[in-house]
Amino acid sequence: MKDEITGKLKRYFGKTVKQATQREIYTAVSMTIRDEIMEKWVAYKEKTDKKPQKELYYLSFEFLMGRAMGNNLMNLTETDLYREVLADMGVSLEDVEEYETDAGLGNGGLGRLAACFLDSLTNLELPAFGCGIRYEYGLFRQKIVDGYQIEMPDPWLQSGNIWDIARPEDIKEIHFNGRVEEYMENGQLKFRHLDYNTVMAEPYDMPITGFESETVNTLRLWRAVSPEVIDMSEFNRGDYVKATENRALAEVISKILYPEDNHYEGKMLRLKQQYFFVSATMQWILSKHKQKELPLDRLPDYVQIHINDTHPTIAIPELMRLLMDEEGMGWDEAWGIVGRTFAYTNHTILCEALEKWPFEMVEHLLPRLAMIIREIDRRQREMLCDRFPGDYGKIEYMAVISQGQVSMANLCLTACHSINGVAALHTEILKKETFKDYYSIYPYKFKNMTNGVTFRRWLYKANPQLASLISQSIGDGWIKDYRQMEKLTPFAQDPAFRSRFAQIKHENKVHLAEFIKEKNGIEVDPDSMFDVQIKRLHEYKRQLLKILQIVCRYQQLLEHPEQADPQPVTYIFAAKAAPGYKMAKLIIKFINDVASVINSDSRVNKIMKVVFVENYSVSIAERIVAAADVSEQISTASKEASGTGNMKLMLNGALTLGTMDGANVEIREQVGDDNIFIFGLSSEEVLRIYAHGKSPSPEIYASNPVIKKAVDTLIDGTFNQENLFYEIYHSLVMGSGFADNYLILADFDSYLHACQQVLDKFKDKDAWFTSAVMNTAKSGFFSSDRTIEDYNREIWHLT
Repeated sequence: MKDEITGKLKRYFGKTVKQATQREIYTAVSMTIRDEIMEKWVAYKEKTDKKPQKELYYLSFEFLMGRAMGNNLMNLTETDLYREVLADMGVSLEDVEEYETDAGLGNGGLGRLAACFLDSLTNLELPAFGCGIRYEYGLFRQKIVDGYQIEMPDPWLQSGNIWDIARPEDIKEIHFNGRVEEYMENGQLKFRHLDYNTVMAEPYDMPITGFESETVNTLRLWRAVSPEVIDMSEFNRGDYVKATENRALAEVISKILYPEDNHYEGKMLRLKQQYFFVSATMQWILSKHKQKELPLDRLPDYVQIHINDTHPTIAIPELMRLLMDEEGMGWDEAWGIVGRTFAYTNHTILCEALEKWPFEMVEHLLPRLAMIIREIDRRQREMLCDRFPGDYGKIEYMAVISQGQVSMANLCLTACHSINGVAALHTEILKKETFKDYYSIYPYKFKNMTNGVTFRRWLYKANPQLASLISQSIGDGWIKDYRQMEKLTPFAQDPAFRSRFAQIKHENKVHLAEFIKEKNGIEVDPDSMFDVQIKRLHEYKRQLLKILQIVCRYQQLLEHPEQADPQPVTYIFAAKAAPGYKMAKLIIKFINDVASVINSDSRVNKIMKVVFVENYSVSIAERIVAAADVSEQISTASKEASGTGNMKLMLNGALTLGTMDGANVEIREQVGDDNIFIFGLSSEEVLRIYAHGKSPSPEIYASNPVIKKAVDTLIDGTFNQENLFYEIYHSLVMGSGFADNYLILADFDSYLHACQQVLDKFKDKDAWFTSAVMNTAKSGFFSSDRTIEDYNREIWHLT
């Protein structure tokens, strides 16, 4: 292995280990690891090519993979070997790993779930391909400047990506705009797409390894390439910008994840992105199927396509187009194949996240698909008229095209053979509220698949000391078999085990404190309780509720120090807000302004500190989940589909403080009431308040002096003299129609009491770590291996 690494340094860089830069050492080590993976990848492909079998194509706009080196070493079970080899060469493995940039392929839970699913599919030896876009700059790199979020480019590919392989032999043509010409051939009406603009989709394949597994699956990502390199005539005339204009317009498709869409051009680019990657993927799937000389009418026997949220939905009419226009099938035959091939996971009940596209835009950008979507809508309306005669409001609401908009969720509900939610509560809301009319027609389509996370990434790798303690106590079978985690339950009553568990938690907190000191310049006490809220910044996730609770505690410590709880707490936030989401960015500014005041106030800063960790990522999450004591899962009940951060934190022994929302409901079922802190309105109560149409918040604000005093800091200059936060204040107590849409004030008093319960329990370390061990012991249900087993049994039927 030393020879491999030193040989690569000499051959590729002309340097010895002592002369090499950190980038060159990282490259040499990564290529040595990759060589081993390639051997396994080739062997796996040869094995599967011999006998065609059903394969899964998991279509997702995001794959939040994190760093690859450490994960691949873990799966090869060679971490310790490489650490020893590199140490002999005077190099730290940890320093080499730290050089790697997180892959800019995702943003939040949706993308990380997709990454966990690929891991579990591989570990369960199920043949699968992840399919998405190879974003050049990801979402953005977050900088906090004077408390504000500033979006910077995230050039994660500037030094290339060792972990993926270009596949130019599979390049596909994608056609936009133009017009459709109808013609007759052999008595059949045919369609020809003319005068289109072309973008080339170039694939890059990334091997997905499994823990001690010979299976190596594939993540295929498409990069947009212009068929034109440069317009020489324009260049020679001196118009250098125009000479490269077409190339720039084509290649912008794969530049940024979630380009801002509060303007027409942004919406158009998002739709282009979605069609770009699904068209390339559908063409690739069909070409593979035909290369195997398999009949097209048996496509569903060999191919299962899963749509991860609504972003890839345009794949449905695109496969129809390919089957009819390219393969000569009739509508009914093609529709029958599509209906047996596609399945859909819904991740939200938020209306703004159930995508709709202006039909006029679809018609302009994708004229042939617009014709197909219109025909799907016409046939669906006929069915709805038979089912709900005379109920035109319901028919319009359920239509694929309604009021000039294409509803991607309704298209999925119409076409897919399976529709699933991602937690028991979420699925019930889909059936009884969000999609209740579709459920009345297709009850057999609806299923629940509670989310999960991979224990290998989020415990074995993220928290190696705890993983080692668990393996010493119950054996290491839990790494591949989540059911064995239950064996840890009796150890919650073992004082020696609890003591070691607590010691590991403290050591992880020391490491996180060092990281915070380095990155934020803030000294935090590892003996304090680490209270953590790490997730995408959205109003329904209620980071605002958390920071207002912190304000309440700050006020109590100043005004009634003799009554205030002296337990030291470090409050840790990490989150990105969408660039165009003004309210979310204001909340980030408020959190940071509160932190600035509290952290510099010598009267309280030994008892409380507030930290906002910038540029939240998978590698930062790995540090935080291992060190957290309290897991804040405080979304407005009925709004969070599932959550997976709650599972990662629970797995590492953090106690959940949360509402009865998403997977919190199932966490409570697993751990019991003594090992979780639940507060606030239930989903039924929230939905009743919305149905009633009258917000309780203005009355609560007026009648509760504690809540009023905290909320007033948004406008009284306590934390900012420039009246920046009036819009937040107005949304809570006045609003436009329904004040405090996410019911922060309605849950505030209950939340304050729950936070005090947390502090009280934390003082009793035996009781606290009994509960912490129980959370880890009961986490088996939330393994993504279990989730994938459920998907495969109920939906995919892979072997």
